[in-house]
Amino acid sequence: MLHLRTIDIHLTGSETGFPFSLPVVRGWQRLELAAPVTFFVGENGSGKSTVLEALTAAAGSIVAGAAETAADPTLAHARQLADRMRLTWNKRTGRGFFLRAEDFVGYVKRNAATRADMEGEIRRVDEEYEGRSEYAKGLAKLPFAGQLHDMERRYGAGLETRSHGEQFIDFFQGRFVEGGLYLLDEPEAPLSPLRQLGLLALLREMVGREAQFIIATHSPILMAFPGAEILSFDQVPPKRVAYGALEHVTLTRDFLNDPERFLRYL
Repeated sequence: MLHLRTIDIHLTGSETGFPFSLPVVRGWQRLELAAPVTFFVGENGSGKSTVLEALTAAAGSIVAGAAETAADPTLAHARQLADRMRLTWNKRTGRGFFLRAEDFVGYVKRNAATRADMEGEIRRVDEEYEGRSEYAKGLAKLPFAGQLHDMERRYGAGLETRSHGEQFIDFFQGRFVEGGLYLLDEPEAPLSPLRQLGLLALLREMVGREAQFIIATHSPILMAFPGAEILSFDQVPPKRVAYGALEHVTLTRDFLNDPERFLRYL
């Protein structure tokens, strides 16, 4: 399902400094999305993450694992660029979220703090209601027990005790919903190759449930998603590139075929 159809950037010519100094922003031409999974690829500094962040602000997406877009100081530049963005929708959706890999650690810490707060409230009720009926205790603990149950149902018990990669997959499994627009910045960062394959399976499942994904990535594994559109930000404006022609893919393949050829020059 294509919720978001086109992305335009309209500059007045008076803009200065970052992010307007990025070649990809200055040379932007209307981008028409053609697939439910789109990958932004390119070297560090090419602007793919900046455009994704601005798209988050322009679309009003929920930010998972960090402050809201309007309040996050690290997204000030993105809000400036978002003011110049014009989006066209086939069917606007309020579902979905934006996630940067580095923000997820903060989410896990807040999740653990919330869990600890709820468990503390339950202990407080046990002490306060000592000697009273279990029915009365149960009623008093119900709001806190209910929130804990909901957290465990959606994200699993003990999320903060699992590996980073396991946490990521659990989070996606709990938060991906039908008909959402998901903007993901380098989600492969904490994932092993096997977990990346697991994420591919999740993407395929959610595309079948009318979700749309725009993902900035360096991962040749994720880029192999069947039918995905791959846009290279190493060219201005971004150009569609075939999977087999990507430098990420050819360099990784050449290295794996003959690592000694590369390592002897280090």
